[in-house]
Amino acid sequence: MTNETREPSVGEPPIAKRLILGDPLASDDSEEHLLPKKRALPIFASDALSSVAYAPQELLLILLTGGLAFLAFAPWVAAAVVVLLTVVVISYRQLIKAYPSGGGDYEVARKNLGEVPGVVVAAALLVDYVLTVSVSVASGVDNIISAIPGLNPFRVELAVGFVILIVIINLRGVREASRAFAIPTYVFIASVAVMIVVGLFQTATGNAPVASSAQYAVEAQSVTQAAVILLILRAFSSGCSALTGVEAVSNGVQAFRQPKVRNAQTTLALMGLIAIVLFSGLTALALVSGVHYAENPCDLIGFDCANNPQPSLMAQVSSAVFGMGSIPFYVIQAATALVLLLAANTAFNGFPLLGSVLARDGYAPKALNTRGDRLVYSNGMIILGLVAIGVLIVYQANLTNLIQLYIIGVFTSFTLGQIGMIRHWRRGLRALHALPADERGSRSVRDELFSLRKGLVINSAGAAMTASVLLIVTVTKFTHGAWLVFLAIPVLSFLMIGVHRYYRDVEAEIEMDDQTHFGSTGDVALILVNKLQKPVVKAVDYALAAKHDKTFAVHVSVTKEEAEALEAEWREHRMPIPLKIIESPYRMYASPIAEFVKKYRELHGSAVVTVYLPQYIVGHWWESLLHNRRARRIAQQLMLVHGVSITLVPWLLDSSELIYGRRSRSLPGDDRAGRGSAEEVHRVGRRATRPAGPPVHEPAESTPADV
Repeated sequence: MTNETREPSVGEPPIAKRLILGDPLASDDSEEHLLPKKRALPIFASDALSSVAYAPQELLLILLTGGLAFLAFAPWVAAAVVVLLTVVVISYRQLIKAYPSGGGDYEVARKNLGEVPGVVVAAALLVDYVLTVSVSVASGVDNIISAIPGLNPFRVELAVGFVILIVIINLRGVREASRAFAIPTYVFIASVAVMIVVGLFQTATGNAPVASSAQYAVEAQSVTQAAVILLILRAFSSGCSALTGVEAVSNGVQAFRQPKVRNAQTTLALMGLIAIVLFSGLTALALVSGVHYAENPCDLIGFDCANNPQPSLMAQVSSAVFGMGSIPFYVIQAATALVLLLAANTAFNGFPLLGSVLARDGYAPKALNTRGDRLVYSNGMIILGLVAIGVLIVYQANLTNLIQLYIIGVFTSFTLGQIGMIRHWRRGLRALHALPADERGSRSVRDELFSLRKGLVINSAGAAMTASVLLIVTVTKFTHGAWLVFLAIPVLSFLMIGVHRYYRDVEAEIEMDDQTHFGSTGDVALILVNKLQKPVVKAVDYALAAKHDKTFAVHVSVTKEEAEALEAEWREHRMPIPLKIIESPYRMYASPIAEFVKKYRELHGSAVVTVYLPQYIVGHWWESLLHNRRARRIAQQLMLVHGVSITLVPWLLDSSELIYGRRSRSLPGDDRAGRGSAEEVHRVGRRATRPAGPPVHEPAESTPADV
């Protein structure tokens, strides 16, 4: 007896999934979804570009804890950040050229420094991607609240909602995400650039902008000479948040169109140039307009911290240049909020790509290397979104608290990646020096030698600077909450190495060899029966069609009366296969069957035993709670028995139609034309075929019991 029903289109996802994510894309369409430079810039650079909205703010915030006089150090600290950003961008252009496969710092460290440094880099990057989402969204919400203070009580709810929205947009695919993010990113770049030009022009003409907080004095803390140095270093480490996102391009080279390396290098250079201009301009305008942004707003003398949230640096500068409540003010605030929210998109590209590389190398679950319907690594995106939401809830979307956890991971990967590149260049130089003297004199070898030496110098400078910054960040941020990151990175590294060991052991266990024994003789089918009902008859039909050497039904008897009733019914309906009864006085099912199989193989040789288990397919989630699901539990236990294979025979209950779509009523004219409703067709189709053997009478309609 077959169980036919309406078939869905091949590969057609559920309607709700199509509405949210769009129609699935074929694997052959992947080339069409690679990014040109104009779309790659907002995708990969939104994090680095948006960080200029909060990096100057955090820099001035730290300096202001020592008093207004410490703002005199701001230009020098900002200049050091710009120099570092320039060196890192140049260094990563070299990394893209040497390792274009998309592994970034992880691949460099693993190939040149070994397994443990590579895994540490991967763990640091994964942690940093989570914090990128959290910090970017928290900063975006901060700027929204600066424009609309009434939303302050809903800070956490707004942050969580934005993360969910960004996840959905990214799940729709890279091309759709690039379209959604391109306009806000370019509007942000243009509006902030215009604001910087206008503000500097006003200053040059003697009408310098004045920030709303310029009138507030600050309760300065008394600091010693050693504390002054520590404060400046801490301000520098906070300003270095402007470097976050630089590594994203090197991790996503494979998402670019051909020529991939050149397009990635160009995008990285444009990103670095724009970030330097915006960071420098905003810092300058903040100092000119007298922005006073305190870690504790109540430290600003005269500011009503009890009733008003402290406006962000971007809000104060834009209101000083264009006027509070003006159209340009709201344009800049909207563009800043959008680009900060969408900066999380950089992580939603980098995290899944890195996860796929780790899964390919065996350091992460293989599910992270599986593309979804829209040709993106959807599992990685969902994991990133969930963890980021958890972080935002725990820290209440507070930017000042979250920023303390930030940039440690990225500078860990920066440093190890640059050290790995040094070993890469040195290995290349040794190979060239090992050539015969006549070959070393050729022009091509000389050009390659120059290229290797240039790369060595650039990455040596990068390694020295990033290692110094990592030390500074560690010292200045550790006691302010960064210890949590230092705990998370080793734990995650340990887990990844454990996953790799597991996959390695499994591969060794299942590796093919010539000693494997192929000696099974015989082919036996067992159909498990609780009551004689339609699902059992269908299983008998399947087993007979497979033409096993021997086929018989097995009933595990808990009570004698139940077994006798089944035997009588079996004879009454003239079932074509014999029925064997196994007594189980202790109400166990899988163990008696396993013992039966063992004894059978002892008597008749190493036969292959196929166990057929009928199983209900339902359409409502609550229906699964009303069935005991014994078939699934028995299958899981029998799979541990040597020589046994399991065949689940589905029986689609009427409600299962909901899986494929809503049940339809008869259309007007169907009755006159002889066409029944979808339900009638489904019911007739279920009875269309009978099992081989003698005729079988339909049992009375009743609620079937589980096997």
